Amino acid sequence: MTVKSKELKLPVQIRWLIRRDMGDVLRIERDCFEFSWSEEDFLTCLRQRNCIGMVAEHDQQIVGFMIYELHKSRLNILNFAVAAETRRQKVGTQMAQKLVDKLSQQRRNEILLEVRETNLGAQLFFREHGFRAVSILKGHYDDTTEDAYVLRYRLDENANTLLNTSRNRISEFDAA
Repeated sequence: MTVKSKELKLPVQIRWLIRRDMGDVLRIERDCFEFSWSEEDFLTCLRQRNCIGMVAEHDQQIVGFMIYELHKSRLNILNFAVAAETRRQKVGTQMAQKLVDKLSQQRRNEILLEVRETNLGAQLFFREHGFRAVSILKGHYDDTTEDAYVLRYRLDENANTLLNTSRNRISEFDAA
């Protein structure tokens, strides 16, 4: 993998999200997204039996989080964010790797997520980590008329090479 501008790997502990983390998670959410989830959105989601919340922590500071659903053969990422001050330090990569590790441990073979068409940063990040666009959801969001790209990571297609991909050019993005 090519390292750009001396990217550092910030070591993080990835653990279950607990109630006292919610303030930091909401701060990161508001900083990252124009159309952010509310605390009630998070709580409603996390009350569901198959919904899991995890945080990335460095020096007792929450620097990222992910919310995902467990299904029989896949994981669905519902929300995924890294604090602006710790971006490009491999926090997101470590969180993505944690999810890929769950695929082999739990006999699930794919991860799915939806990304706004205007969220180029997320598209490039997930592309770099082995995710591929499999469909477009036209006018998917209630708050805008934006489309969403459905991205998929398949364990059998990637053969555990999450960190070995180096191309992230959007021109290679297969959107159909």
